[in-house]
This record gives sequence, C-alpha cells and structure tokens, in this order.
Amino acid sequence: MRRSIIVDTTARLIFHSALVLSLYLLFAGHNQPGGGFVGGLVAGAAIAVHYVAGGIDDVRAVMPVRPWVVLGSGLVLAAGTAVVPLALGADVLEGGLTEITLPVLGTTKLTSAAVFDAGVYAVVIGLVAMVFEALGEEPLHEEDGT
Repeated sequence: MRRSIIVDTTARLIFHSALVLSLYLLFAGHNQPGGGFVGGLVAGAAIAVHYVAGGIDDVRAVMPVRPWVVLGSGLVLAAGTAVVPLALGADVLEGGLTEITLPVLGTTKLTSAAVFDAGVYAVVIGLVAMVFEALGEEPLHEEDGT
C-alpha cells in the first residue's frame, strides 16, 4: 500500500499541536469550556489522524502503553475521586482542594475535580485508541489458510 506524503506530513504537523490543545482544554476546563471529555476527544482526533496516515502501526508507535491500560487507569482514577471522600467520611464526589509545590511552576492548587477530569481524559483516549486497535487488527485465519 502506498502512503501519501501529504497525509504523512500533515499528521506529523498536527499531532503534537492537537495534544497541546487537548491538555489546555483539560486544565482550563474548570473555569472555561472544556474539561477531560473534550480534551480527550481532541487527543483522540490526533490519534485518528495518525491512524489515517499510517494505520495501526503508527498509532502503536505514538502510544507506547496499550489502550486498555490507559482506559483502566483513567477509570480507576475517576472512580477513586468518588471513593476517597467516602473513606474520609464525606459525601460521594465531594470536592477537595490542596496546594502543592512544583519545581518549575511553584505553588499551585489541585482540586479533586481536576483529578476526576484527568481520569475522564484517560478513559476517552483509551477508548478511542481501543477502537482503532480493533479496526487495525489482522483478522483471524482458519487453519486452511484463508
């Protein structure tokens, strides 16, 4: 199969910009439109561009972690934000706020809603990548060689 140099070049140019935009939407989603779901969809669109350009092999190359691991990790992270408040005697999905000090950024506030959005972001990316994984798999052949 011949690959289009225009599609390959476009995929390489768009991919990283789309990922940066998806991260912006993830982190800006609490005060502006966006959030984990929308950011995940934009990252999924970037994965789709790679799938169109080079098939499942290109998707696997840009995503070193298997899609079901990403999806499962996001699900555990999102569910954890619901369960942890219960363990602490609070209501389900009750908001929490903590301040952390990061080496380059300094002191920043981290909310439980941001952790939940990060989980949703990972679930959406994992689900989109699993769809392409299913589309790109080689069909199982019978023993007769067909």
